[in-house]
Amino acid sequence: MRYCINCCIHLLPNDLHGQCFRCSGPSHNNQKCPVCKGENKIPLYTDSKQMKLLAVLEVRTDHRESWNGFFCLRKGKLCSLIFGLIIMTLVMASYILTGAKHGLLLIPSPFHYGAFTTNPSLMDNESLSDMKDHYQPSKMNISYVKDYPSIKLIIDTITSKIEFMTRQRPDIEELRKQEPHMFSVIPTKFLPNSKNPCWYAEYRGNTTTDPYATNSYALYSKRFRIIFDYLRKVFWNHLYHYKGKHYRLRCLPHFYIIGQPKCGTTDLYDRLRLHPEVRFSAIKEPHWWTRKRFGIIRLRDGFHDRYPVEDYLDLFDLAAHQIQGVLQSEVVKEHGKMNNIIIGEASASTMWDNNAWIFFYDNSTEGEPPFLIQDFIHAFQPNAKLIIMLRDPVERLYSDYLYFASANKSAEDFHEKVAESLQLFENCMLDYSLRACVYNNTLNNAMPVRLQVGLYVVYLLDWLTVFDKDQILVLRLEDHASNMKYTMHMVFQFLDLGPLSEKQEALITKSPASNTRRPEDRSLGPMLPTTKAILRDFYRPFNTKLAQVLFDDAFLWKRT
Repeated sequence: MRYCINCCIHLLPNDLHGQCFRCSGPSHNNQKCPVCKGENKIPLYTDSKQMKLLAVLEVRTDHRESWNGFFCLRKGKLCSLIFGLIIMTLVMASYILTGAKHGLLLIPSPFHYGAFTTNPSLMDNESLSDMKDHYQPSKMNISYVKDYPSIKLIIDTITSKIEFMTRQRPDIEELRKQEPHMFSVIPTKFLPNSKNPCWYAEYRGNTTTDPYATNSYALYSKRFRIIFDYLRKVFWNHLYHYKGKHYRLRCLPHFYIIGQPKCGTTDLYDRLRLHPEVRFSAIKEPHWWTRKRFGIIRLRDGFHDRYPVEDYLDLFDLAAHQIQGVLQSEVVKEHGKMNNIIIGEASASTMWDNNAWIFFYDNSTEGEPPFLIQDFIHAFQPNAKLIIMLRDPVERLYSDYLYFASANKSAEDFHEKVAESLQLFENCMLDYSLRACVYNNTLNNAMPVRLQVGLYVVYLLDWLTVFDKDQILVLRLEDHASNMKYTMHMVFQFLDLGPLSEKQEALITKSPASNTRRPEDRSLGPMLPTTKAILRDFYRPFNTKLAQVLFDDAFLWKRT
């Protein structure tokens, strides 16, 4: 094979050197050269096939060529070398930036919290996974070495800015303007002979209509399709016919397990659903109030079509069928007895996740959400009961990290992510209120670990602005693990459930724990002592306030 070196550094197959018109000479003409004609690029060909940009060039000189050809060859090599170095520099720069962004490099992260985006329209076209792009380089990096004094200064700054302010509760008309369709579907009054909030809604379809054809839960998940296939088969058997019209029983949950993640909510759910008077939604965590009604399926995928409230109500149809059977029984009809079956819902995001508000509600409150999840739940269900399971926030965060981190998990990596998250949180607190930082979508998606989920008292105080204290049961995972029978009795009493036989109680309280730490995560061992000390300092003022609100020093978590 012969190589022809011209100003384009073009490699020609089949000894086509003779076709070039003095390409090595000083009078080379681009318009006459069949290779160079009309080309301003720097293509690279070998045997008529285009090579990769970083291919290694082996250039052999023809001793019959003139000295001009030799210098052209040297020039071609130099250009190729420079071009290759530029490409390699760009690739390395991309790797370094990407690695630092995702926490893959064992160097201090350069990302620093910047200004809030106060105009939602500026963020509408961005996916939630891209929110880290709003963060700017930091002036101070925390060393990979466990530098407790430096991080302690950050925590002291955060602590000095903490102020627990009571939020302004929106009135019902403001809520109605935000969600008119929801208010048109859910009534303000429910059936008087049912302990669970239920009502009859007219169904206008016919026998050939699929009532679940457009349900988003069924469309986006194969797991739910099996459930809806069954519901289709029995749907017409459960319609109530009155004066030539068809009615279906619709229900909302009587109680909600609202949080927190990695605090034992799955175990509580698995035990509670064994009680004969308790039913749950078709799936454990619909996440409708916090995510699906805003069109969030997976946080990393951005927004999709919003799930209407009808899709959420469909998840309770299985339980509604059983409640309807009780309501239509002769005992209830003749003796006026109540239906005692209640429905629960256990989305662990309900208590804390208000990240989507910035995209849908007016941002005129200096970064604080004007409406929260509990405002809407209370508008429809002022008598709803709420169960919260909490855990030492330090241990919760490490468990959360082990569960959600996908690669390179280690105690050292966790420490680095904690340090970076504290930096981001500090810089938010320098300019905004505690509530604005806790509920800020941009900050929450930028932090490598979810520090904010452990700020229990911030969320609890906001729930207490709309619900009475006796409507909320707060449990500790540590108590549940050490005396499960006691905590389950507290739950049964709180929900006013009927008595159990010894066999039923044993089944509920003696079952193995659910959703425990995976063996591969246990093998990583505990977090570093320095990391634990840092997190203890960070969460201390929040735990102190929580213990004051609940009148229980156990929520200080001093012994764990």
